[in-house]
Amino acid sequence: MALVLAANPIQNEANNGLVNDRGTVAMARTMEPHSATGQFFVNHKDNDFLNHTAENAQGWGYAVFGKVTDGMDVVDTLAKSATGMVGGYQDAPLEPVTIESVTVSE
Repeated sequence: MALVLAANPIQNEANNGLVNDRGTVAMARTMEPHSATGQFFVNHKDNDFLNHTAENAQGWGYAVFGKVTDGMDVVDTLAKSATGMVGGYQDAPLEPVTIESVTVSE
């Protein structure tokens, strides 16, 4: 299996019925709703304000596409990492974080 990152932004799919609850994995994007490419985040807590509410600039939300099913203790540890401005991104880990393995189940 290969992980393919989008070269071009993808259509926002936050209207898929999934919500940004603790442990879910969602696409990162800019203020433009349809700007996600290869970055994602894991919700450390329920983030209702990131959920889809309408198909307009204010309501698109952030598309959830996965869930951590094992290893939330690792997510909790990562959440304690020092963050700051890195490469133009706010609130990014000051030390690189590397995901060494992922299992996709359907």
